Amino acid sequence: MLRSMYAGISGMKGFQTKLDVIGNNIANVNTAGFKKGRVTFQDMMSQMSSGAQGPTATRGGVNAAQIGLGAQTGSIDNIHTQGFRQTTNNPLDFALEGDGMFVVASDIVRNDPQGDVFNPSNPVEIDSINLDESNVSYTRAGNFYLDTNGNIVNSEGLYLMGFAGGDTNNITALNIPEDAQSFSVQSNGTVNYIDAQGNTQVAGQVALANFSNPAGLQKAGSSLFLNTENAGFTGLAEPETDGVASIVSGSLEMSNVDLASAFTEMITAQRGFQANTRIITTSDEILQELVNLKR
Repeated sequence: MLRSMYAGISGMKGFQTKLDVIGNNIANVNTAGFKKGRVTFQDMMSQMSSGAQGPTATRGGVNAAQIGLGAQTGSIDNIHTQGFRQTTNNPLDFALEGDGMFVVASDIVRNDPQGDVFNPSNPVEIDSINLDESNVSYTRAGNFYLDTNGNIVNSEGLYLMGFAGGDTNNITALNIPEDAQSFSVQSNGTVNYIDAQGNTQVAGQVALANFSNPAGLQKAGSSLFLNTENAGFTGLAEPETDGVASIVSGSLEMSNVDLASAFTEMITAQRGFQANTRIITTSDEILQELVNLKR
């Protein structure tokens, strides 16, 4: 069979993958904290017709003759550029300006010798959480809410992690007491509230996770990411320190998908797919001519 037919098939498969990624980008064009994907291609191994020859005393050198065997998917990248900021005026909507990600967790385990399970309904137990043993995820989606116990949670009910008492070693699930009259979040992540006596109190400070290679994070759905060995997790830090982002309360970071670019990429992928189908039909016509030689 003709090599061009199999090269066309490989091209069609590659552009199908690209259209899948573009379709997912467009579907999430209005998803808070979404990071778009990108597909890159590589050529496949080439078949050697004749090898390269070096020059001799009587003849010059000759280059190798190779026939390509098609294309393959090189990588599917997550592009972690900054999304545009949408003002909501909701005090529990947080946008990040810069690098870093919010830390959310469930099945929380305390960092005490007994390893007791964290009880979020009892504010006394909000101290020293072991993130290594808890179910931890990371996100840029800053739409948070208050549950019935005053804990700050995301739309999936995962607790927002922070620091208690200004101690970066004391990781806690941020909680606002039920008798608080109002609360606010500063750009450095400090959560303040007004107690029943009208005094200003500090509930904690939002913790941000920093990664040297955020493209290495694994998407887990629900706008969540999981840490991997290639993400380069550098630890938790206070906002506006160690090169991590500042927090803008009352705003949301939306998707970083650019519709104009997405539609342009979709058109080029469609044309590339069509061109590869033509390769297959042309190869089929050649095979038909070969079969007709018998007549």
